[in-house]
Amino acid sequence: MSTYRVGAVRPSQLLWTYGPGALIDLPNLSVITMGLDRWNVDNCAPIEEARLLAAVRRILGPQVERLRIPPFLRDENADPMSAEGKIGVPVRPFPRWLRCVRCGLLSEYDSGLFKIKPNPYRPEQTHFIHENCEKGKKSDAVPARFLLACRNGHLDDFPWRWFVHGGPSDCRGTLRFFETGASLQTENLWVKCDGPCESSRSLVHAFGKEAQENLPACRGRHPHLDTYDESCDEEPRAVLLGATNSWFPITLSVLAIPIQNNLLNQLIVDGWEDFVDVESLEELRGTIRILSRRGGLPGISEYDPQEVWQSIQNKKNGQALDENVSELDIKVPEWSVLTSSSPPSDWPQFLSRRTEPPARYRDKIANVLLLERLREVNALIGYTRVEAPEESIDTEDRPTMAGLCRGRPEWAPASEVHGEGIFIQFNEEEVRDWERREAVKERDSNLELGHQGWRNARKLDPVEGYPGIRYAMLHTFAHLLIRELALECGYNAASIRERIYASDDLERSMAGVLLYTAAADSDGTLGGLVELGKTENLGRLIDQALARSEICSSDPLCSEHDPRQDRTLHAASCHACAFVAETSCERGNRYLDRALLVNTLECSEAAFLKREA
Repeated sequence: MSTYRVGAVRPSQLLWTYGPGALIDLPNLSVITMGLDRWNVDNCAPIEEARLLAAVRRILGPQVERLRIPPFLRDENADPMSAEGKIGVPVRPFPRWLRCVRCGLLSEYDSGLFKIKPNPYRPEQTHFIHENCEKGKKSDAVPARFLLACRNGHLDDFPWRWFVHGGPSDCRGTLRFFETGASLQTENLWVKCDGPCESSRSLVHAFGKEAQENLPACRGRHPHLDTYDESCDEEPRAVLLGATNSWFPITLSVLAIPIQNNLLNQLIVDGWEDFVDVESLEELRGTIRILSRRGGLPGISEYDPQEVWQSIQNKKNGQALDENVSELDIKVPEWSVLTSSSPPSDWPQFLSRRTEPPARYRDKIANVLLLERLREVNALIGYTRVEAPEESIDTEDRPTMAGLCRGRPEWAPASEVHGEGIFIQFNEEEVRDWERREAVKERDSNLELGHQGWRNARKLDPVEGYPGIRYAMLHTFAHLLIRELALECGYNAASIRERIYASDDLERSMAGVLLYTAAADSDGTLGGLVELGKTENLGRLIDQALARSEICSSDPLCSEHDPRQDRTLHAASCHACAFVAETSCERGNRYLDRALLVNTLECSEAAFLKREA
């Protein structure tokens, strides 16, 4: 089979947008990213992060050996015909059906009617042509822009022949796609059979309530794996090529934090996959040279190999166990480090500095930690289609998660980003006193009823997954401050992310937020966010954020929004006042209510923070 470069995406996009099973809508082609079993693992550099690997193994199985970075072309000027120039991820044209832009011919790309025209030096110009078009020689052919998908993660070509003939048919006439009317609404899009039956049908019948009668049952197809599931009882839905609901990633992320008091022991824990099979001191010296050459485990080369060897033997003998690696809640170890009386200030991947909370909020804010250097690692573990995955802690409660490869994966794609951040810890006693207010309990009940209605509509257990009113308050605070930081310092709002630490468990209560830059570029490495976290700046920013949120341009509709009525997952919040970019929010702009922080037109008794005039 011939292979061609057809375009380029960033490595991080292979986790968040174009991972295995996702469609990549290129200028002239549409392709699907193949499963991990088709990727060349030799081009995927490993990432060391023991806590994240342990979390991935709990979900995907103990056979997962490594976390690896997706392959990328290191030299953009490499000869496209060389082995180096072909480094990338395997893709395949999908959907299989193409349409001639002139005559409207509709057929599979491997039917012999279409031919691919590659351009190795301008891969974005690679496209299909209809060589024998009756309306012009070598007319361009484009992907048919309709597909079938279901909630079980299946994806299939649109059943054009079934649809136009109203079911199974022996007719093998040529199909044509044409448009009527000035607009491109579905009632103006038609498919017609040129055979003896002369059948034709509008695409409007493939959507809405009629779709169930006009579409066949789901075939359980996974085109990126070349497999079909034996049975699928979900109803297939017609989706447009390029629609955002065709692929939702399921990811896990952790902050790289020290979980050992001894820095050398911490390095051994982080790079244990490289050290576990080392059998001699000489072999260890070679391993350290390799790690230094590829930039892994910064600082390991500064230690004497004999000292490193002794630490490895201690760990193998059980004298240096990394207990926090097996922690079920991956945020608990992070909380322990962030709230420690002496947080790490010299670790290569976690450099912190304490600062005083703003004077006006010292009764509410217990601690502020400036993270001058941090590292976040993300791993892709699966995906869903049609509906976004539920963010429940219980992984068994999520919608059906489709696999990234045939069988059980031996590795998981991951990415790492470096940046800076501000951690704000709230006073636990103040938060608990606030939770006891009647107005807060009432808004908690309303938000929980909206949560139950939302889950009932999706046939999910209504009792599971509600994060609580504490989470909603902290989450809203994080959003308001992100919006203010973006206005104040000029950061791209999408490059600032949140991490919410919320738990009312008496044994491990948490109430804090971490706002940090996590863009894979220089946006988060200049110290601007840390500067805004200093005492003299943070109080002013909180004041401004609260002032902006008291009145929303959509009021009174926004402040009076009741989640019980429309079964939504937010109360007094909207795009004008509290929503942020989807890439910045860990809950997809859900569980937000600015009435929990400030007085609104509808509620003045539930505000946690009182802004001074």
